[in-house]
Amino acid sequence: MRIALLFTAAAVAFGAQAASAQDLTTSFRGFRIEGNIGGDRYQSQGIHNDKLGYGATVGFDGMIGDKIVVGPEATFWRASNWSQNCSGGVAGGSVCDKSFEEYGAAVRAGYLVTPQVLVFGKAGYVSDEQRKRFDAPVGETSFYNHGRTDGYQVGGGVEYSLTKFTLPVYVDAQYVYANYDDHTARQRAMLGVGVRFK
Repeated sequence: MRIALLFTAAAVAFGAQAASAQDLTTSFRGFRIEGNIGGDRYQSQGIHNDKLGYGATVGFDGMIGDKIVVGPEATFWRASNWSQNCSGGVAGGSVCDKSFEEYGAAVRAGYLVTPQVLVFGKAGYVSDEQRKRFDAPVGETSFYNHGRTDGYQVGGGVEYSLTKFTLPVYVDAQYVYANYDDHTARQRAMLGVGVRFK
């Protein structure tokens, strides 16, 4: 009888430990929303402008087996007070490229190094609102264009799940490079804090 009780207690303890491990593993499943902040570098005309930027991410993650996390995400990003690069025109005047808001869609795939640590990469599409302006010298014609330019994004980072909270809170750090069709580009180095909804 005593042996049976010890066996039962051991089985219950093992089951609770396995359930706890499963909760950690599945903490990367479901819808998620996060806020992002970090450094923004907008590049055009062979020069760049560095500023603080901020944005948000909404995504959904599913799991393949116990280690692979895959899912789509949508992002918003903008530099504080926008970003602008200006240089002198070849025959005088000035040329300015200005970037406003960037929207993106990507697929993220990662590997669980531990039940709480995810290393991930991502790739997808971006669309950036931009203004291009040429202020011509006296006697010449100026130029102004305001619209959107599309391109691609690639990036990667590390996410850490904070399982001690009631809601599955997580933090991450990531780098993203975006290249636009008009030969401009953006680099972002960001920190994020998010919540996952199962």
